[in-house]
Amino acid sequence: MGFLKKSGPVEWLLVCLGNPGKQYENTRHNIGFMAADLLSEREGVKLNKLRYRALTGEMTLGGARVLVIKPQTYMNLSGEAVKLAGGFYKVPPERVLVISDDVSLPLGKLRIRASGSAGGHNGLKNIIAHLGTDAFPRIKVGVGAPAHPEHEMVDWVIGNFSGEEKKVVRQALERVTEAVECVVAKGVGEAQNRYN
Repeated sequence: MGFLKKSGPVEWLLVCLGNPGKQYENTRHNIGFMAADLLSEREGVKLNKLRYRALTGEMTLGGARVLVIKPQTYMNLSGEAVKLAGGFYKVPPERVLVISDDVSLPLGKLRIRASGSAGGHNGLKNIIAHLGTDAFPRIKVGVGAPAHPEHEMVDWVIGNFSGEEKKVVRQALERVTEAVECVVAKGVGEAQNRYN
């Protein structure tokens, strides 16, 4: 039976948020892209097919066929790729799993939710607008907030991680990839118990 799964229809979308372009590569806002790259490396699947305004690749995670997408539209238009890919594969919102950065969480902390507001995140805001619902699961990865209140939030999220922070981020990303599999295989509740 196993071999059938490989080419079966896409059951989940894994939407990994970030901004395209070299200058954004290792920035806080790109934690979703970093998670996608780690999965790509681990599963040996290249995310190099450009379709639905995203770089895509299909892999089996948590026993299901998952289309991993890295929207190439810039963060505030991420919903376009989600709507196109979700529409094509007829994936319902409850199987659209989004990975995003979160400035309200300490660095490296994960928060998994089944639904909820955008919380000021432009990528999530645009996905909610395009899907017409906020009832989709997401894994938020803490990137911390600037220590100084004067610090511009935009500069912060497109800033790079320091050497020390990179180690914490790497461990967090390992946990994100495990959490993705858990959400897909066992549901959001189980993943919350384990990873929140």
